[in-house]
Amino acid sequence: MDKGEPPSLSTSTASLFLVGRDKEGHWVARDQRGLRGGLFVDRAEAVKFAMFENGNRSQAIVTVAGVLELDMTAKPPAFIARTPLRQVA
Repeated sequence: MDKGEPPSLSTSTASLFLVGRDKEGHWVARDQRGLRGGLFVDRAEAVKFAMFENGNRSQAIVTVAGVLELDMTAKPPAFIARTPLRQVA
């Protein structure tokens, strides 16, 4: 694994990230599938998170002009949800 790459992400699963503000003015970064994301204090931190999560691919980050909400109800695909967790040594 590359040192700059997050442990849960390979380049084949890197996804598009959306960065923008929610209706209350908080900065949001989330992947287009709604499986990863968070609220941030400023745009720079939201972009930093998105860059880390998508394998440092700046071309895969889109700034949203309108309202961008963080939806925590998204569920992973069934094949991911059924994958047993492995203990890391």
